[in-house]
Amino acid sequence: MSARQILDTFPAGAPRGSWPAEEYAARKRAEGVPAEVVMDLATDAFLVIVKEGATR
Repeated sequence: MSARQILDTFPAGAPRGSWPAEEYAARKRAEGVPAEVVMDLATDAFLVIVKEGATR
């Protein structure tokens, strides 16, 4: 598993049609941060992460 920095977390139970983790990651990518969204099954949350060593 590669190292990662967690930028923010979002509960998986967002209202239907709402994707707050994806929207946040898109804003970060627009700022030049290579953010991506992953699911953390242990906490039932979406994590917005940057993999260690990713270029900014």
